[in-house]
Amino acid sequence: MPRRRDVSNSCCLPLHLKEDNARFGLLAALILLYLLCGAVVFSALEHPSELQAHRRWDQQLANFTEQNSINLKSLHVLLKQYEEASAAGIRVDKLRPRWDFSGAFYFVATVVSTIGFGMTTPVTVAGKIFLIFYGLLGCAATILFFNLFLERIITMLAYIMRWCHERQLRRSGVGGEEARSEDDSLEGWKPSVYYVMLILGIAALLIACSASALYSAMEDWDYFESLYFCFVAFSTIGFGDVVSSQRESYKAQEAYRLGNCLFILMGVCCIYSLFNVISIIIKQTLNWILGKLDCSKAQCPCRGRPYRRRAPGKRFTNASVETVCDSETDAGQRLSGEMISVNDFMANKVSLAILQKQLSETAHGNPRQSHVRQNGFSGGVGAFAIMNNRLQETSVDR
Repeated sequence: MPRRRDVSNSCCLPLHLKEDNARFGLLAALILLYLLCGAVVFSALEHPSELQAHRRWDQQLANFTEQNSINLKSLHVLLKQYEEASAAGIRVDKLRPRWDFSGAFYFVATVVSTIGFGMTTPVTVAGKIFLIFYGLLGCAATILFFNLFLERIITMLAYIMRWCHERQLRRSGVGGEEARSEDDSLEGWKPSVYYVMLILGIAALLIACSASALYSAMEDWDYFESLYFCFVAFSTIGFGDVVSSQRESYKAQEAYRLGNCLFILMGVCCIYSLFNVISIIIKQTLNWILGKLDCSKAQCPCRGRPYRRRAPGKRFTNASVETVCDSETDAGQRLSGEMISVNDFMANKVSLAILQKQLSETAHGNPRQSHVRQNGFSGGVGAFAIMNNRLQETSVDR
């Protein structure tokens, strides 16, 4: 007698794969469109200035060679040699040494933080080889540090937001024994992910504004240029066209260099945390767009089906055979402590579950579940959490 086919898994598996592929494809298309729009805008803004600078330089070069009776070819050779010297840190204006201890420390800090300003680069073969291995370990450790920093930021914000919520309840007359009733509004409260994004954004803005005031005074930059440097540095873009702490000497030089390092460290941590939270909002938006697109198509057979709870202790042995009914919804249940149905998944609630779990548990002081730490790390948030939770889901009890 032929074996009966499992209809539930056969219909859910294609939906899970389709959702992942659709989300990935939509994000790739939106990023490509974003890049094209950015290229159009920057080309319109910067290309005329570039052409004007070329014309001005050609005119100045022609006037100089004519007035001083200098051979143009010889001058080009000299200018090329100066460009090579400039790459090695030799400028007309005296700058700080690039490779003394303090200069080398500044360089390795930009390497492991992935800022990479580019004003200092190794020129020896041994230095370049060492940089590959040094950066591999250093960048990985720093990314881990940023993720752990993000967890502590979430913990602090959760306590602060809970304290504010408790004060609000006391003002409205809810507190004491009343707050422990069955309809307790405090125990049912969850910190908002959007408030976290707002607080991190305000913190990053305050750090950038304070740092810009320092750079304006010490580097003789205008305030807008200082803000521009702060964003480029804090976001680890690191163009290198404007770099702080490069002069040979400053007033209160040691204090300024310490303040510069602290501002960059705090700014990078805050912006990294903000980017992680914004990425969750972007994923939520992608799910909302996909949900709207699916409204115009035939309804999925999985929709409306009761949520099937997994037996305790059961784990996936292969991530490729997960279904949307068992994987996405059950993952949301594990991470947020709530039952999340397929409809909730389509309504974009699962994308906030990872961050909301830590916010909620921290705010209420609940201990983390034991299975979250079985592989040695906490659930966390952001890109590190996605990988960690996926490894935890696919692990097998021995």
